[in-house]
Amino acid sequence: MAEEKMFLTGNEAAVLGARDAGAKIMFGYPITPASEILHGWIAATEKDNNLQYLQTEDEIAAGFGVVGATLAGTRAFTASAGPGHILMQDALAMAEALRLPFVGIMMQRGGPSTGTVNFSQQEVNLAIFGGNGNGLRLVYSASSVKEMYELTLQAFSDAWQYRFPTIVLGDGYLGKMKNTLNLERKISHPIDKPILNKENQTGHLRNCFSSEEALAKEIRLALTDWQKNKRVLAQAENFMTQDAKTLIIAHGLVAAATKDAILALRAQNQLIGLWRPITLNPIEILSLGEAAQRAEKIYIIESALDQLSRLIKYELANLKIKAPIIEISKPAEGFLAEEIVERIKNA
Repeated sequence: MAEEKMFLTGNEAAVLGARDAGAKIMFGYPITPASEILHGWIAATEKDNNLQYLQTEDEIAAGFGVVGATLAGTRAFTASAGPGHILMQDALAMAEALRLPFVGIMMQRGGPSTGTVNFSQQEVNLAIFGGNGNGLRLVYSASSVKEMYELTLQAFSDAWQYRFPTIVLGDGYLGKMKNTLNLERKISHPIDKPILNKENQTGHLRNCFSSEEALAKEIRLALTDWQKNKRVLAQAENFMTQDAKTLIIAHGLVAAATKDAILALRAQNQLIGLWRPITLNPIEILSLGEAAQRAEKIYIIESALDQLSRLIKYELANLKIKAPIIEISKPAEGFLAEEIVERIKNA
């Protein structure tokens, strides 16, 4: 399909991605900075009678609306941020337990609690480990408006193929920024079967167990599927890591700023590169290990207090990486390329 030139915000790109992925209904409750996703989807329903929406009374209801629709075999999704993302954890925990293709687009905002409506990367732990499960959720981190479209498309595809809840993380800045994009749209027309049985037939998905052993058996089945598929699902980007003696690890918009910082430092003859996780869960450990083995020093930069860092240090410990790790954290604040340059030069 030919490329289309479009002028979109990150939130608008997410709406387009959901439409092209074959989503039929959105359940949502307005919350800054994700409200435009709900607004945009409602506008789309006014032009296409095949699309539906329900503005629910709160985020709890929105989450369970997605659960119900997916059980019926309908591609559904929601979008939220911060405290709304917190309220959806009961529905997400159920989706994880029942292996439902729940899709959520979460535009992170600064916490704790209501916090701010602006930039943050403080919902990484929440997206992966929220609820009383085992973190069997696919979590993508977009670093551009274009990726908001591409990863939303992929979220639906992977959720329905592998049957794990799937979350696309953006943030307050990414949702509002507007770019000119050359998009090769990938419009799908999926035929999804109901997860419960057809009408007039008994169907049952078990979410409550009377014994520890029965629950443990079910969890082990899910873990086996996760282990079997995580190498296929894990994604990462390497930016100038082939000869890098200094390695930066960052995700989302912090990674986008890091690329400009790396270009500036390369101009000063520093051998530096970026490894960026596109999936925060699972982590793509093969290329991480290769880049980290070459590095003499590793920086982890994030707009949260050591949330990405804990994930990465766990993997690096398993890989027996010996390079010193320097953590640069700014909870709920963004990074400019110039600041990253100065932090690296003065470390």
